[in-house]
Amino acid sequence: MSHLMIFGAGYSGKAIARALQHTMDGISGTTRSDDNISNLQSLAIAPFIFSGAALSDELRAELKHVTHLVQSIAPGASGDPLLRLCDGDIKSLMPKLQWAAYLSTVGVYGNHDGDWVDEDTPCRPVSVRSTERVDAEAAWAEAANKPNVPLCVLRLSGIYGPGRNGLINMEKGTARRLVKKGQVFNRIRVEDIGAATAFLVAKNAGGIFNVTDDEPAPPQDVVAFAANLMGVQPPAEQAFDTAELSPMARSFYGENKRVSNRKLRDLGFSFSFPNYRQSLRQLWRDGVWRDE
Repeated sequence: MSHLMIFGAGYSGKAIARALQHTMDGISGTTRSDDNISNLQSLAIAPFIFSGAALSDELRAELKHVTHLVQSIAPGASGDPLLRLCDGDIKSLMPKLQWAAYLSTVGVYGNHDGDWVDEDTPCRPVSVRSTERVDAEAAWAEAANKPNVPLCVLRLSGIYGPGRNGLINMEKGTARRLVKKGQVFNRIRVEDIGAATAFLVAKNAGGIFNVTDDEPAPPQDVVAFAANLMGVQPPAEQAFDTAELSPMARSFYGENKRVSNRKLRDLGFSFSFPNYRQSLRQLWRDGVWRDE
């Protein structure tokens, strides 16, 4: 019997559950809030409350049956919450565990002045949150290696999809066309995160994989394309240097790189949404851009 547990069944976690719903005999997921319980149940995800501080008796009992794990909760200053609670001994919590995935970020690569990076590129994180991710990746690699459990570290680029996209931002009036010379970002459609995870489960794969689109692009171009689809005027361009931004938003622009997905493609995976134009067109055409 195969049983998937998703620690942090949020936007990406729910997409992963959808992609594996016909493959797994059971799917469970954690949430921090009682408000999300009915939503998880509607997706056939058995819900468990997990704040990161302690594992309830009910959750511990559920983990005894887990064969496949996806960890999507971000680490903090004290490290990965799940590994902390089991002292790095994942088999003590999940004796039937056969495969695990850790959802990380392409932020671990840091800044490369617009050059291409791949899974062999050394990590040189800039922000505190990316440094914490590098540490968590290493901790998960060590924890999975001890019991010889295949581990996939999925380095995700900017996540978007139904309910979270440039069309929504245009409608809300929050879209901005910030221009910084030479700046590009990769993106990833949330359904492709789910599909890639299901693909790697089927392969029983292990290793580090960039889960990202084909086309790193200037952010202002994406905003202009969304506006064109909607038949409205895009917001005026703003120079990055003089724009008012939060420290976190500004820090994202300090990391400029082009992230390759060749390793995942060479393994045989095909992205359904390989670039932002194809993806936004589909969201707009099918009228699902508002639906999370």
